[in-house]
Amino acid sequence: MSSHHILIVEDQREVSRLLRSALETLESELDVIEIPSGEEAILHSTNNRVDLLVSDYRLPGMTGIELMHKVHINHPRAKVILVTGQTDPRIRREVAQAGADAFFIKPVPMADFLDAVERHLGLVETLLPPEPISTDDTEIKRTIPDLLAGLRQDLSAIAVLLLNDRGRILARAGDLPDRENEVALVASLVSIYSAGQNVSLQLGQKTSSNWSVFNGGTYDLVFAPVGLTHAMLVIGEGIAGMERVLNSIEFFSEARRNIERGILEMNQGLSAVEEPPTTPLPVIEPTMEEMEPLFMDDQPKLKPAEVNDYWDEAASNQKAVSNPDMLSYEQAKQLGLTPEDES
Repeated sequence: MSSHHILIVEDQREVSRLLRSALETLESELDVIEIPSGEEAILHSTNNRVDLLVSDYRLPGMTGIELMHKVHINHPRAKVILVTGQTDPRIRREVAQAGADAFFIKPVPMADFLDAVERHLGLVETLLPPEPISTDDTEIKRTIPDLLAGLRQDLSAIAVLLLNDRGRILARAGDLPDRENEVALVASLVSIYSAGQNVSLQLGQKTSSNWSVFNGGTYDLVFAPVGLTHAMLVIGEGIAGMERVLNSIEFFSEARRNIERGILEMNQGLSAVEEPPTTPLPVIEPTMEEMEPLFMDDQPKLKPAEVNDYWDEAASNQKAVSNPDMLSYEQAKQLGLTPEDES
């Protein structure tokens, strides 16, 4: 697999090093280049591939948005993450309108930053739609993939997965140690999910609150439903041990509540888009006055003899259709084309 080329453009050396150190923790092959100015970044991008541009919004001589547009000339598919130390809501609106893929306020939350890098470079799988950059001056809401990445960091887990009730993986942070057994594992967990939903229904619960904790040899599992149609799975070493299980459940419960709210808001957003109402065609029922002439015999009946006379007259007035390619019997006889009479 070829490495991903990441260009960090930041004039503050300590911030640039911090971002690079965070990127080096990802279990992926990354080629990270640090450049302190926009001009040098433009020169570098003309001769080198750029898969991801991570840039400060304020650069000497230009803005990060201007740099983004210039890099896109040679690399139109490059992803862009902008960071800034300013909280001016006008900057956030400008970034959102410019088309950047992600935007962070300094100090950069590293868990969210790394999750954004993984998602935009395709290092993790997700079927959930990307969240737009917030244009409000209030705190930016964490997306569902952000919550999964944060929980993974809090628990030092190997992976965190969000599933639907049919066993489809909607989003993930990290991968299972053994991807070959992932399908079989998820199928077994869906059976546990269905059984837990049935038991909860019999107990009169509106939402399942059961937990499944597996203390394994290589890694542990914590599995629990999220709302009515989803479930969350955490895979890690020792997370089900007695010394860690209580802390694990505390972090897990908080993340589960936030993810449940996120799923609810997403579903409400989808249900808000409704088909325009259609006006049914009016059903016109005729009145008895309108129907009465159809049943009344107000026309005099023809006698059978009159009907026969009518058709005889019509037949006599109808001229025979002549066909120039056909001869009558009399014409054929005159031309000697008929067989002679043997009698």
